[in-house]
Amino acid sequence: MNDSNNKTRCPFCHPREGEVFYTTELVKGVWDTYPANPGHALLVPHRHIPRWFDATPEEQAALTSAIEHVTAAIEQRHSPVGFNIGFNDRKAAGQSVPHLHIHIIPRYEGDAPDTRHGIRKVVPARADYQKVNETNP
Repeated sequence: MNDSNNKTRCPFCHPREGEVFYTTELVKGVWDTYPANPGHALLVPHRHIPRWFDATPEEQAALTSAIEHVTAAIEQRHSPVGFNIGFNDRKAAGQSVPHLHIHIIPRYEGDAPDTRHGIRKVVPARADYQKVNETNP
């Protein structure tokens, strides 16, 4: 992997003006360019790395610690009633930008017809684990 070439094209290494709203020595918070909901934000390490497992323990701690600050920033601007927080690891899991980033997606009443099973819906046929377990004892 040509790291410097990836960095020059990476939208997280070079966010647009106004996208960065939170920064520390190791991570930054940016507003998602294609938000799933109003206030959708991303936590991104400054260092260009593709996966959580490539992050140092200090970067992982900084990312985890920043969740509280970023959810507070979202709550100041919006009035969510919940959050989905997570990351996609590699292409098979839906990662489209090969720079580690954690999604913080605010949720609002009525933003989806059925929010049961939350993140489990990434594999729709297995989202309702109670039904799946009833048919596959």
